[in-house]
Amino acid sequence: MIYDVSMTIHPEMTVYKDKPEKKPVFSTLSTHATGSSHEGLITMSLHTGTHLDYPLHMIKDGEVSGESIPDGCIGPVKVFEIEGDVIDEAAVKALSIQPNDVVFFKTRNSHREDFDFEFVYVSASGAEALKAIGIIGVGLDALGIERAQADHPTHKILLSNHIFILEGLRLKDVPEGTYELYCLPLKIRGVDALPARVILKSL
Repeated sequence: MIYDVSMTIHPEMTVYKDKPEKKPVFSTLSTHATGSSHEGLITMSLHTGTHLDYPLHMIKDGEVSGESIPDGCIGPVKVFEIEGDVIDEAAVKALSIQPNDVVFFKTRNSHREDFDFEFVYVSASGAEALKAIGIIGVGLDALGIERAQADHPTHKILLSNHIFILEGLRLKDVPEGTYELYCLPLKIRGVDALPARVILKSL
């Protein structure tokens, strides 16, 4: 079974906190009536839809995207279904997570198409627990990995320890288990986030 767990990019898609400036804008550069071809244009935040965060997003002078795919973006991933409103240290320690794992958290977020201002998130203690285990990457089915935490500790803990963050996953139809992950971020150099197509394949 193959699951596409990426968000579809379109003008009315759900964006973080429903901010109008995060909505993608589609326009037309030329049409068959005005030229020899039809050519469209899209303008959007790099954090719109399913995307990979880089350290610069939350860390001053942090690393930016390069030309290679981050380690762990292709390979095994563990999908865990989580109950409750927060993924904290206790929640992380209750799961079978090993060093060098990539983990995706499936929560009630996956069952809503609108933006939930009270979305399930990873707390600072959850991030510390993931760091202590030594994971490679973490993904969440929300457009942010944390909420209502001063100074963004979850992002900073993970990104400063070379743990990649995938936000905006759609895991509603994905059963808990281990999959082959194919996360292909756009090949854009020198930015703080990259939109990505994310595919899971059953093992």
